Amino acid sequence: MFKKLSFLFACAAIVALSSCSSKMGVMKSEYFTVTPQVLEVVGTQVPATVEGKFPAKVFNKKSVLTVTPVLKYEGGEALAEPVVFQGEKVRGNDRVISYDNGGSFKTKMSFDYVPAMEDAELYLRFVVNKGDKTYSLPDVKIADGCIATSQLYRQTVTTAGIAIGEDAFQRVIKQAKEANIMFLIQQTNLRASQMTSEEMKELKAAMADIAKDLENKVLDEVEVSAYASPDGGVALNDNIATGRERNTEKFVKKEMKKAKLEGHVDSKYTAEDWEGFQELIMKSELPDKELILRVLSMYEDPEEREAQIKNISSVYSEIAEEVLPKLRRARITLNYQLIGRSDEQIQEQYAADPSVLSLEEILYSSILTDDVAKKKEIFNTAVKLHPADYRAYNNLGVIAYNAGDFNAAANYFDKALAANSTAPEVKINKGYLELLEGNVADAESLMVLGADAKAGNEALGNLYIAQGDYERAASLLEGKATNSAALAQLLNKDYSTARKTLESVATPDATTHYLKAVLGARTSNVAYVYDGLKAAIKLDPSMAKKAASDLEFTKYLQDATFQSILK
Repeated sequence: MFKKLSFLFACAAIVALSSCSSKMGVMKSEYFTVTPQVLEVVGTQVPATVEGKFPAKVFNKKSVLTVTPVLKYEGGEALAEPVVFQGEKVRGNDRVISYDNGGSFKTKMSFDYVPAMEDAELYLRFVVNKGDKTYSLPDVKIADGCIATSQLYRQTVTTAGIAIGEDAFQRVIKQAKEANIMFLIQQTNLRASQMTSEEMKELKAAMADIAKDLENKVLDEVEVSAYASPDGGVALNDNIATGRERNTEKFVKKEMKKAKLEGHVDSKYTAEDWEGFQELIMKSELPDKELILRVLSMYEDPEEREAQIKNISSVYSEIAEEVLPKLRRARITLNYQLIGRSDEQIQEQYAADPSVLSLEEILYSSILTDDVAKKKEIFNTAVKLHPADYRAYNNLGVIAYNAGDFNAAANYFDKALAANSTAPEVKINKGYLELLEGNVADAESLMVLGADAKAGNEALGNLYIAQGDYERAASLLEGKATNSAALAQLLNKDYSTARKTLESVATPDATTHYLKAVLGARTSNVAYVYDGLKAAIKLDPSMAKKAASDLEFTKYLQDATFQSILK
């Protein structure tokens, strides 16, 4: 009887042992390591790398294990791509884990970020398949998360340098009035027909106009350039060109005297105008045009050039009739400046009657005051007088944006786009509004269209922060004393530069000081942590709640001074 019972107990033990070995071993947290140890938001993602090691005698030979990373947070969870492993006796293409020796793995994952993930935990979920049976093992927690410092870009862009629609006002505008005198072959005298041409009449009128308005017009100089065509001997052409220069200069000085206009006359001549000849040939439709151009490139000597071109008998007659006469000339250029209104005159005229001012003068007047209300009035005036121009609408939007009225800003930016659908400044500013909402993809589609604008690099720098490309962001924001620049440097782990930037911000706000506190936590500067948080909370009490759950301050959470600052 005893032997029978012993045999039964032995069988039961064997069955029990067999049953245990037929199941997957329980997974433990010490089997897995995570990089980073505390998850951090990078751009729009929460990335992590998990390394695991299955010990010996854990992985059942006939089972398939599906491991799914799960980021759990209040109100939901996010799943990453699963990793599948199989035992030695399973037919399949998944990674095989030895029962006797165990095995290791490494996998990268990423979760689409949502704000609730700032208080999250990373788990691994295990599902076992053996034959037609499926069962789950307990989830295993492997990391905490998430540090969301990168998401402060939604605050830093509120003080970013959004794009102004700049005026094109120029107080001094350079002008040039030109007239040509044509000469007959081998002649230097000025013909009456040339002195009464339309362009000569306009030149004389410009001289008189300058002389009558010396307050607003200033003569720089009058240039006289005389030429001879490159046919005939060099000595002959030199004499001809010199004579044309001399006679034209006399004429110019005479006309200036008549107009009572004083100024310098700069005269020069070109004996053989080969440059002008080449230009006319290139523009012509002569049949042997390319041959003529090759001659010009092959021969430097003027006489050799002329001889070779004359040898092209088929076209030389056309050259003599159509090209050479155009080179027998003198060009008179009247160089002068238009002097616009002074700052005082613009302001006085705006006060008296802004409609007299040009659009550029009205827009320019906005930079002559620091009064935001006055700037707003000026832009509204520009809108009334010049409703088709986008810049005033855009700049009203900038004022609203800087005041924190983002709905009004959006309305003005839409009006600006209605006036000019491709305005780069408006594209940038609409992109900033999207960044405020965390719509990174929409921001990108807008900002790339405005990249050529003056503020384009700064805009892209802010965009790159939101995308998680901190190195490029820091590069584009280099030299900017802004919260965004400091954030980029902080995230790029350039802590010394970040500190210099934060200390250089002209008007520090709550975000500036909060970034100082984060910088202090990352560099173990306790005073920087405390002072930064005190100043941030004073300006924005909601920063206390944020700091209380911010994993940047993990090692300070139980600190009495830290706790007192948050109260």
